Amino acid sequence: MLLPRVEGTPAGQWFTPRSARRVLCVFPRYADSFGTFQHAYPLLNVRAFMPPQGLLLIAAYLPRQWEVRFVDENARSADDHDYAWADVIFISGMHVQRQRIEQINREAHRHGKLTVLGGPSVSACPDHYRDIDLVHLGELGDATDAIVQHIDRSVERPGKQLVFRTTDRLPMDEFPIPAYHLLDLRQYFLGSVQFSSGCPFMCEFCDIPALYGRSPRLKSPERVCEELDAMRAAGLRGAVYFVDDNFVANPHAVRDLLPKLIDWQQRHGYPYRLNCEATLNLAKMPDTLAMMREANFTTVFCGIETPEPEALEAMRKTQNTRQPILDAVRTLNEHGLEVVSGIILGLDTDTPDTADRVLEFVERSQIPLLTINLLYALPKTPLYDRLVAEGRVIDEPGRATNVVFKLPYEQVLGSWRRCIDEAYEPTKLLARFAWQAEHTFRHRLHPKRKVTAGEMAHGLGVVRRVVWQVGWKSSYRRAFWRVAWPLLKQGRVEDVIHMAVVSHHLIRFAQDTRRGLGEASFYSEHRDEAVATAALRG
Repeated sequence: MLLPRVEGTPAGQWFTPRSARRVLCVFPRYADSFGTFQHAYPLLNVRAFMPPQGLLLIAAYLPRQWEVRFVDENARSADDHDYAWADVIFISGMHVQRQRIEQINREAHRHGKLTVLGGPSVSACPDHYRDIDLVHLGELGDATDAIVQHIDRSVERPGKQLVFRTTDRLPMDEFPIPAYHLLDLRQYFLGSVQFSSGCPFMCEFCDIPALYGRSPRLKSPERVCEELDAMRAAGLRGAVYFVDDNFVANPHAVRDLLPKLIDWQQRHGYPYRLNCEATLNLAKMPDTLAMMREANFTTVFCGIETPEPEALEAMRKTQNTRQPILDAVRTLNEHGLEVVSGIILGLDTDTPDTADRVLEFVERSQIPLLTINLLYALPKTPLYDRLVAEGRVIDEPGRATNVVFKLPYEQVLGSWRRCIDEAYEPTKLLARFAWQAEHTFRHRLHPKRKVTAGEMAHGLGVVRRVVWQVGWKSSYRRAFWRVAWPLLKQGRVEDVIHMAVVSHHLIRFAQDTRRGLGEASFYSEHRDEAVATAALRG
């Protein structure tokens, strides 16, 4: 029998267990890809992209009487001692981690351990994971409670898979603060925080409305600030990414949040640069943009998808057609926001000239960082349903996507390689960063802040590594210094470091692609550049 959780009871206190349990939470590693930014890690002395917020949330929700150990395989691997220690293994992940999820499950079973899997991949495709013992479908809620109580009764592996599906979701303001104390946030490229869940738009390729709904669910501004406090206490440096699928999905709620963020930044001396993902209609919200600048937002990811209007209409992304895309990008730049753009190749509307138009857009927009991906059909999307009906979904080993394109596969793959190669040619890429330095970075807040001795030591280490790895050893060092030296003479060290770190990864990724080592990263888990953010929603 499921014991009810009393509304408002703090996480970890809603249930008093009868048994002592040891829980090992394992977040699967990613294969190296465009979105994991692995080439930049040595420059910043970090080991992974973003902390797996969802699985950390589950770790914090477990009864406080239980022992919990957390392993993010992107920072270190779980070993035999970890598996031997545990009574039960919790796993979470996305479709791109499926192979590693299955390997972790087999390793846990080799040690005779009960396994539990939740997260967006299994919630969308439970049939992919028939060997998992307990399956959690959906967000944090009554299914989570039922699993906890089941484990309290027994950690024996069941004779057949048990499925727990959330029907009553926990309000987001009652989520626990993720268990940041279980890992070292200094090992991460970015921190992450979630303000809302869901998106009102119905883009054909996107699974967010099916998984999380069209009416955004929200945390209070006060709760968001509490999570920033927790990350700061855990040692996070640099930047925080709002992993919301659409930061402005509820414009009124964002306008309520931003004054609280401004106040938090001012009280703490602006410790973080803030980043988010939003639709291009953000450019039509001048009051919101002004407050985002005051809160020290510096980057916004926009799913531009394609510069071709007819393609946007076909994919039902008409919100990108309400104003000229380049005008929207310029408006965001004028508020100090560097735009990161998502681009998809392999759409049904693509022609042999699509790559030319994408590269023309790159040049005209002056966007340095674009996630240029092949179309991938995610389950629980209108695109997937349509392509299945047309017999155009294929699961073939070694193939970079599950979509049968209308153009020949090798032609589309060649267009992808060409776009990557030309967009990230060092001279062109660094010229776009020079444009951003002049036309975007100058519009930022540039708050004066006190720097601690630890931050100073870390910053000097980054400068040394940038000078050595990028300014001296790299094959593109001359192009780098042509842009970096004028900025350094203006005292703009932070802009130079940002340019060096991002461009180094992009150039190395393009080089890998040229040698046949880079893969066409799937346009899947809520944007490739935020590949580590979604983990386990519940």
